[in-house]
Amino acid sequence: DSQGKYEEAESMKRQTLALKEKVLGLEHPGTLTSMYCLAHLLANRHCYDESLLLYKRACAAYITVLGEEHPTTRAC
Repeated sequence: DSQGKYEEAESMKRQTLALKEKVLGLEHPGTLTSMYCLAHLLANRHCYDESLLLYKRACAAYITVLGEEHPTTRAC
């Protein structure tokens, strides 16, 4: 997405997230990272409602999975 191909990047990130949710599960750290990355991309594309929902889902799950004091959770 850093090269301006936002539509292509969004499609790829959505596919990656869907696959990780299916294979790894909804609360796997790899799935949550993909969710967070998609949220970031959507925010950059001004799709704020969907971005906020994904950020909230990822951050809430990070607390459950990694704990409140984990660096990833705190960064989220």
